[in-house]
Amino acid sequence: MTTASERVTEFRRLHEHGCFVIPNPWDVGSARVLAGLGFPALATTSSGHAWSTGRQDNHVPLDEALFHFRIIAASVEVPVNGDFEGGFAAAPADVRRNVAAAAATGVAGLSIEDSTGHPDRPLFDYPLAVERIRAAREAIDESGTGILLTGRSEGFIVGVPDLDETIRRLAAYADAGADCLYAPGIRSQEAIRAVVEAVAPKPINVLVGADFTTVAQLADLGVRRISVGGALARAAWTGFLRAAREIAERGRFTQLGLAVPSVEIEGSFGLDR
Repeated sequence: MTTASERVTEFRRLHEHGCFVIPNPWDVGSARVLAGLGFPALATTSSGHAWSTGRQDNHVPLDEALFHFRIIAASVEVPVNGDFEGGFAAAPADVRRNVAAAAATGVAGLSIEDSTGHPDRPLFDYPLAVERIRAAREAIDESGTGILLTGRSEGFIVGVPDLDETIRRLAAYADAGADCLYAPGIRSQEAIRAVVEAVAPKPINVLVGADFTTVAQLADLGVRRISVGGALARAAWTGFLRAAREIAERGRFTQLGLAVPSVEIEGSFGLDR
């Protein structure tokens, strides 16, 4: 079994050159399957985890999120990045305290968002947003874990799709200590290239939740890391809902015939029988 320190070292190495996909499991089973498929690292998904507990995204309490980090990180040999939402706090001092707790869970990295959850004020004010990233950086440095910090600017997914402001924030987060930068929702080649160039040489993560690009195309743009957020969880829910609705509404079971065999599922966990 790899150690937490070894996984941090490997996670940082992955960000140094090239382009890799970091898919998002929502539980231990999906994490083991993805690791078994050969992905070099994984990232939790706040939405996928929330749905698995019958909640909306951003409605899982801190203690459950930390426990989720621990069990996912302990279930696989590859590095795991923790989707830490907005740090589960607004004030920098509270973000710092919560990040310190997250750094002790065994994850190799974590991300901090700048969205507030309030429709009338969807993003934290710029100075506060920067201080929150700086507080997260200080907590990680004090932990001695060396885990990788990703700074996220959420404008494009909370109704403020301002590329100039997004770049301003990402550049400031880089200066405040973020190791990787991430603006979920950007999709055009021009916008992605602009973000890559603005924060270089620091790596950029791009979210792909639909069929609008390829790994090769993003690699050509200089993207270092590609995640899928809750898209794999949505794909799983799609199959489940389609089959369940057919039974409930039509009294038929044709969708169950499309399911993969139990032996294939169990064989993909990478466990000895």
